[in-house]
Amino acid sequence: MSELVLPGVYAPQDDTALLAEVVADEPLRPGSQVLDVGTGSGALALAAARRGAEVTAVDVSWRAVWTARLNARLARLPVRAHHGNLFGPVRGRSFDVILANPPYVPAPGARHAPRGRSRAWDAGSDGRVVLDRICREAPGLLRPGGVLLVVHSALSGPGRTLELLRGAGLKASVVRRRWIAFGPVLRARRAWLRERGLLGSGEEKEELVVIRAERPL
Repeated sequence: MSELVLPGVYAPQDDTALLAEVVADEPLRPGSQVLDVGTGSGALALAAARRGAEVTAVDVSWRAVWTARLNARLARLPVRAHHGNLFGPVRGRSFDVILANPPYVPAPGARHAPRGRSRAWDAGSDGRVVLDRICREAPGLLRPGGVLLVVHSALSGPGRTLELLRGAGLKASVVRRRWIAFGPVLRARRAWLRERGLLGSGEEKEELVVIRAERPL
């Protein structure tokens, strides 16, 4: 992934790459309507657009929106990037595929909304502030046969994600897993995560999961 990343925008990491692998395996017909929420640099949106999908991207950060638009223009790909909070800019629309790499890192002292760059990873004391919203709201935006692909850490409760999506009538399962070394954010929070029982003593790797949830025809 060689997209430009403006200062203050979340750069594609291992989670982006893992979700991109799953996107590459997903059957996408030309003209499929794809939504990328929390697009960041637009890496996943561009990956879908390269396969002929019609892609809408959304991010709460204006810098991310500008970055995604710039990368789409440089790649000459028809990605429409909008500023907004999750699904707000696309109310009333429906999609064949929804992609989500949301903030999912548990954060200590998370009584206030994160600001600045930390909005790209901090997600409340359990890491689920944004994930729970996606699980509640995304199913209603999927067309029959539509698919939600979401990546997050095992620290933020994949079982809960599966439970919520299945409760919304979707067929959901973990389709990809990968262990990665801690990045700087988790290294700084090791002691707190161990105090909360989210990490075992000596654990120095994080498991990422991609969950695929399909709306029945």
